[in-house]
Amino acid sequence: MNVILLGSVGNLGHLGDEVVVKAGFARNFLIPQGKAVRLSSVFETKRAELEQVADEKLGEAQKRAGGLEGLALTILVKAGEEGKLYGSVGTQDITDAIGGQGLEVARNEVRLPEGIIRAVGEYQINVQLHSDVVVAIELSVVAE
Repeated sequence: MNVILLGSVGNLGHLGDEVVVKAGFARNFLIPQGKAVRLSSVFETKRAELEQVADEKLGEAQKRAGGLEGLALTILVKAGEEGKLYGSVGTQDITDAIGGQGLEVARNEVRLPEGIIRAVGEYQINVQLHSDVVVAIELSVVAE
């Protein structure tokens, strides 16, 4: 199925790109999420408006990224003698810690490359505010 993207979609394309995807992916994800429309002439009339909205979102994400640059977080957790945590540190814990710094980040924007954290140590996590804006944050998980 041919669709036109209404914004940047990871590993697929950018605003205005015509891509061929499987019908189920278009019907069940791209079109309901507002990320794409079926190929038609209606898109060309909306293109300038969509580009303006996309630029505004990118600008907002870059502004938010400025506040997150160089941020170092410390999370205190209960841990055993060998450094293994009683529980784990996940995206919600990190989002709460960032919120404690006075910054706003959604839980789905936090990327943990190795999955949830189950041991004391230093970690580098990514916060993806936009498909083109990713900020690296230093995270220290410390035993209480």
